[in-house]
Amino acid sequence: MEEEEEAIGFLDKVLEDEDVFLLEECELGTPTSPGSGSPFLVTVKVEAGKGLEMRKLVLSGFLASEEIYINQLEALLLPMKPLKATATTSQPVLTIQQIETIFYKIQDIYEIHKEFYDNLCPKVQQWDSQVTMGHLFQKLASQLGVYKAFVDNYKVALETAEKCSQSNNQFQKISEELKVKGPKDSKDSHTSVTMEALLYKPIDRVTRSTLVLHDLLKHTPVDHPDYPLLQDALRISQNFLSSINEDIDPRRTAVTTPKGETRQLVKDGFLVEMSESSRKLRHVFLFTDVLLCAKLKKTSAGKHQQYDCKWYIPLADLVFPSPEESEASPQVHPFPDHELEDMKMKISALKSEIQKEKANKGQSRAIERLKKKMFENEFLLLLNSPTIPFRIHNRNGKSYLFLLSSDYERSEWREAIQKLQKKDLQAFVLSSVELQVLTGSCFKLRTVHNIPVTSNKDDDESPGLYGFLHVIVHSAKGFKQSANLYCTLEVDSFGYFVSKAKTRVFRDTTEPKWDEEFEIELEGSQSLRILCYEKCYDKTKVNKDNNEIVDKIMGKGQIQLDPQTVESKNWHTDVIEMNGIKVEFSMKFTSRDMSLKRTPSKKQTGVFGVKISVVTKRERSKVPYIVRQCIEEVEKRGIEEVGIYRISGVATDIQALKAVFDANNKDILLMLSDMDINAIAGTLKLYFRELPEPLLTDRLYPAFMEGIALSDPAAKENCMMHLLRSLPDPNLITFLFLLEHLKRVAEKEPINKMSLHNLATVFGPTLLRPSEVESKAHLTSAADIWSHDVMAQVQVLLYYLQHPPISFAELKRNTLYFSTDV
Repeated sequence: MEEEEEAIGFLDKVLEDEDVFLLEECELGTPTSPGSGSPFLVTVKVEAGKGLEMRKLVLSGFLASEEIYINQLEALLLPMKPLKATATTSQPVLTIQQIETIFYKIQDIYEIHKEFYDNLCPKVQQWDSQVTMGHLFQKLASQLGVYKAFVDNYKVALETAEKCSQSNNQFQKISEELKVKGPKDSKDSHTSVTMEALLYKPIDRVTRSTLVLHDLLKHTPVDHPDYPLLQDALRISQNFLSSINEDIDPRRTAVTTPKGETRQLVKDGFLVEMSESSRKLRHVFLFTDVLLCAKLKKTSAGKHQQYDCKWYIPLADLVFPSPEESEASPQVHPFPDHELEDMKMKISALKSEIQKEKANKGQSRAIERLKKKMFENEFLLLLNSPTIPFRIHNRNGKSYLFLLSSDYERSEWREAIQKLQKKDLQAFVLSSVELQVLTGSCFKLRTVHNIPVTSNKDDDESPGLYGFLHVIVHSAKGFKQSANLYCTLEVDSFGYFVSKAKTRVFRDTTEPKWDEEFEIELEGSQSLRILCYEKCYDKTKVNKDNNEIVDKIMGKGQIQLDPQTVESKNWHTDVIEMNGIKVEFSMKFTSRDMSLKRTPSKKQTGVFGVKISVVTKRERSKVPYIVRQCIEEVEKRGIEEVGIYRISGVATDIQALKAVFDANNKDILLMLSDMDINAIAGTLKLYFRELPEPLLTDRLYPAFMEGIALSDPAAKENCMMHLLRSLPDPNLITFLFLLEHLKRVAEKEPINKMSLHNLATVFGPTLLRPSEVESKAHLTSAADIWSHDVMAQVQVLLYYLQHPPISFAELKRNTLYFSTDV
């Protein structure tokens, strides 16, 4: 027995390094063949006597744990026969199909291990230097196919067991207290274990077996007959482990508390916490019974990184205050939009500089300095952009407030916590030692290793898509009862997700058919998310944090934007499945360089793609009719609309409006009054975007670019005013008309969330972008075009928006002697 205890102690030490071993194995992918330099197939010079003694210790420990494992499998199989017997009676506890799903392959696994144990046991008991057992491990490894089948079914088995427990009291009692026999020499005759815990054991077992093989090889002389057999067994086991889907296999997330319970990491990620009225980046860990909020400690060079626990809440004590119950939070001051936009511009410019340095084989020190600057800006953006409140409360006291950038994340965290809370959880207090152990495990167990910013990505990772994604949201199915339903679309940009479009609300239906098309601008995006909501019209359900009525998320899903699929010219139709709901949508992508081209209209009778001077002359107007009517409608009923001019209108509505304006249809006013306001705003933007040359003209574009770069305020003022005077009258009058409108929109910023800077970002490129993008030879990517030109275009429009009122008559009167050749 002493030998066995010593062996178990030795094994425990080995298993303490389990995560390190698994991490290496996961990073290495498919293991190499024996003797080819794989880090696990190590040739170690073993002293014969000591090596054989260590082999015996390793095997004794493994044999003891194998006996426990067989007893656990027996306990799992024990209720299977009576359950099968009742399945054919008039009062079955479970159906045959449910039994076969829950206990899938358990009998086969039991028989494999029983045979292995029965053959290995006498060899260890009658130990001598000639004992061989490599063939037993080789045979065990060759039967791992059974485990593959078990692992593939594991998730379904767990879900089936959980559903059956909820719907059948008898089965619930059985599954909560299965009796496991203790080892032969143990004082404990039985221990009670849940079915869920026992179903996890086979997954855990393959990992343990692989570790033991690793240690046996270390202590087996190369010339021993077992050596090649153990190498082969290890190769098979490693291949098997690397093929297991990590989503199904939670072996890397198991951590044992000092009390011996298995606590698993379910989810982790970086969130922004409001702490003492300031924003702090935290790493939040959700375990099976506790939520832990930590921060990464600063460590000196060469030391292991560690987490410092800021607070934790046992899930038994965690509650979500409903919107109407939650007390108003300390005032969250949103970061000014124009500062966020400035950060994005800086990041894009730094990206371009890094690309250029790399292309010119620049110094690595210069590249590192640029990367550091980029990281600082990305970190600030990540910290200051989230605004969606996510509040959690400890029923014994304190509330905590996180700010998220997307409703999708808020819903994911809430759902993950609520799912765990369905289990019978106990409240507890962690001792300082327990807390230390748990916080210490965070570093090994975390699944999110880096702050989600692009400067953390490897150079060979996809830079994402730059351009326009056209998405048609067709319809949805799978709703149990009628509701008022709508969808929103989100894409990732600069490391976080932003909402880009929203369908109309389809009232009182189980099968909404939106068939609405949106054009979404992508800035290095890699994913598209669709969220489906039920619209709430109850004014009492207001979120105290941001005064918005809280709509209920019915489902959410995400797809990767694969350049190969998306960049074909044809529409690509797809379905996203979410909680039993299926949303059908189509999409196609236009790269930025394609979408930057202005194409003159072939027929000059319409207004889109026709010179502004031609349209005003034909209409005998100073400002085109389309501009006046769209602005009038936005000021009448859209000036307080959140995100006006930023949220996409439905593309089919915009195309319909484009057609009636081009045809000068007499029903224009009636159609405008019925149309969604975002579609009208989108039509105005489209009109300026499709002008054959920009409103501020191709001829003056270089001078605008140089004028905005002047440092002396007086010189800049003279230049910028002179450039306006140099515009043709129809262009200038239309520009001043639009300018005053955008200023009125920005006056409502507290309500519509559209600042002057926001509006400049939306309209700058539309009003200034030249009809022919100049030679791109010096530019390395679409991102470069965006960052360099757009930054300047936005700054030009912002200059005029921030300027005191400019009148046409005053401009023309004050003629200054200033050449446009700046």
